[in-house]
Amino acid sequence: MQQRQRVQMQYLERCTQKGLVIIYTGDGKGKTTAALGMVLRSLGHGYRVAVVQFIKGAWEPAERRVLEHWSDQIRWHALGEGFTWETQDWERDRQCAQNAWQVACEYLRNPNYYLTVLDEVNVALRLGYLEVEQVLRELQQKPAHTHVVLTGRGAPPALIDYADLVTEMTLLKHPFRSQGIKAQPGIEY
Repeated sequence: MQQRQRVQMQYLERCTQKGLVIIYTGDGKGKTTAALGMVLRSLGHGYRVAVVQFIKGAWEPAERRVLEHWSDQIRWHALGEGFTWETQDWERDRQCAQNAWQVACEYLRNPNYYLTVLDEVNVALRLGYLEVEQVLRELQQKPAHTHVVLTGRGAPPALIDYADLVTEMTLLKHPFRSQGIKAQPGIEY
């Protein structure tokens, strides 16, 4: 074990730190939840955090109410209009996403924010509300020490290639599909 410890310490001495680009994607649940875990850790360390939600916004998320206790450290923007199959207005949804993107850019450029979460931005990209080039351009210019988490199904390959960490949530079984059980407070929202 001492030899293993020496090898590990030598490896760590060569490692660096930088602000990471992290993607949580896939058909399984837990993408936003994983990002919010990072939000909690960052808040616990005293860092400033921003959350910009691209699709969600037609309802008040419970997570936002809980995190209001850290209102001096966190900024939360739910700027979508809800499920895109309910709005039925592609142009309005695209404009909401573009507006959310402008808000997100303010945080991505601000060195005072340690972590910025772009919740459901991958869905906005997949639906054509945003262009992957505009997202990549902004990520390439973010301050070197800031971290960015991008969530949502269908992350585009170019974004996956650029990211430092990509986790794909895999759906094995879901109670809605298998048993007809609706989304429930505290579990899905």
